[in-house]
Amino acid sequence: MIEISSVSWTYPHAETPALRDLDLTVASGELLVLCGASGSGKSTALRLMNGLVPQFHDDGILTGTVTVEGMITTGVELDALGLVTGTVLQHPRRQFFTDSAREETAFAMENFGFPREHIRTGVQEKVTELARWVPVSQRLRGLSGGQQQQVAIAAATAHDPRILLLDEPSSNLSADAVHRLAGTLAGLKTAGVTIVVAEHRLRYLQDLFDRVVVMRDGTIDKEWTAAQFRAVPDDLLADEGLRGDIRPAVIPILAAAGGSIAHSVPNEQAPTATLHLDGIRCRLGGRSVLDIDKVAFAAGEVTAIRGVNGAGKSTLARIVTGLQTSAGTIRLDGRTLTRRARQRASAIVMQDVQRQLFTDSVQAEIDLASTDAPGSPDTAAVLEALDLAPLAERHPLALSGGQQQRVVVAAARVAGRRIVIFDEPSSGVDRRHLQSISDQIRQVAADGAVVLLISHDDDLLALAADRQLTLTPVAQEHGASTVPAAAMTRSLKETG
Repeated sequence: MIEISSVSWTYPHAETPALRDLDLTVASGELLVLCGASGSGKSTALRLMNGLVPQFHDDGILTGTVTVEGMITTGVELDALGLVTGTVLQHPRRQFFTDSAREETAFAMENFGFPREHIRTGVQEKVTELARWVPVSQRLRGLSGGQQQQVAIAAATAHDPRILLLDEPSSNLSADAVHRLAGTLAGLKTAGVTIVVAEHRLRYLQDLFDRVVVMRDGTIDKEWTAAQFRAVPDDLLADEGLRGDIRPAVIPILAAAGGSIAHSVPNEQAPTATLHLDGIRCRLGGRSVLDIDKVAFAAGEVTAIRGVNGAGKSTLARIVTGLQTSAGTIRLDGRTLTRRARQRASAIVMQDVQRQLFTDSVQAEIDLASTDAPGSPDTAAVLEALDLAPLAERHPLALSGGQQQRVVVAAARVAGRRIVIFDEPSSGVDRRHLQSISDQIRQVAADGAVVLLISHDDDLLALAADRQLTLTPVAQEHGASTVPAAAMTRSLKETG
């Protein structure tokens, strides 16, 4: 059981508390969903439960008491809390301690001194399941964001914690992976595991959760049982910034051909195009990850890039923006672009936007990105539209994940680049800000840019996309496998 009693918490150097007199009890075996607008305190509440607040952020100010499985979190070591809890962060790259799925899966068990045979058996079970969807022989940094997320979930549950804490676990997952996540959570709940999920996308959890708690300004604003939640009208969900039912749009398929293209369409159906890709081939870690014979994108349109985790979507983004080498030719307005030229012509919003925050204030980030060209967007208006104006003087790294996401979206909006790519820009984003981000993406296209929108978020695509291109994993050469048998056997022998 988890009990949070009259807790207030202020992060080091923050001017206002992240949590205010929070009272929350989670029963053993309960699946609780925490939701609410970005910055409402959801992630901080999870950090209370695993002891990172205050033991990791030890210069902050804490009042009140947090009890987890009978332990007062300020009076025990972090490893005692880690033994009973498993945590999955929104951006799993930040929680990895190793560079392979096998080592990461074994990491917690090894640290807790589990018997060698127990570790070997546990790793074999988890990695064998992962290998159905993830190329586990590759280094973690070479996996897609969604594949990293699946590794993080496996690693967080490998030591059989009694409590599982997940922060936006569906944010980078394709529809099939979200379905598997729901199945995993259902199995853990049946086994009696207590589960707390901070999440904006509620549909995949609607048959699993026992209770929904809506947070606002660091405290509880509303609370519904599962039965009560099903009766909540959509307009009330909208008032709380919660995702409701947005009808998926019918989005035309873009003409393209190649081994990575899920739905090949004759090229004569392509729109009048500005950005042409020909013969794009990319191999990473000895595997072919992208194979596009021909595709062309029009300026003034938003093209959704879709596909399962590992289909090559983010690789395509890195190639187009000059961040990744590949074979083939990329032309803009008929002129072939070198990698350096593509870097100058492009802006990108990455999945983990912390990589793109460089200054000491939100305003400085926007000023750094903006241009003084005639007709360039008014930066103050962009900040206002994305609800960032009140945060203009805040340090970007002191913001919530969703707020950081909007800062980098704003920077891309004012950058004035000919090619702009948004890679999962709605992760960690509530309903109201989903609309404002969609508006900014469409405005970038209206300004004349080629816009590629990589997303698994049907809500966002219904609002923003004009066309879609669906990628599929490249078929590997005969005899190649996701996980070579010899490598699997060797890794399992090495574990423990």
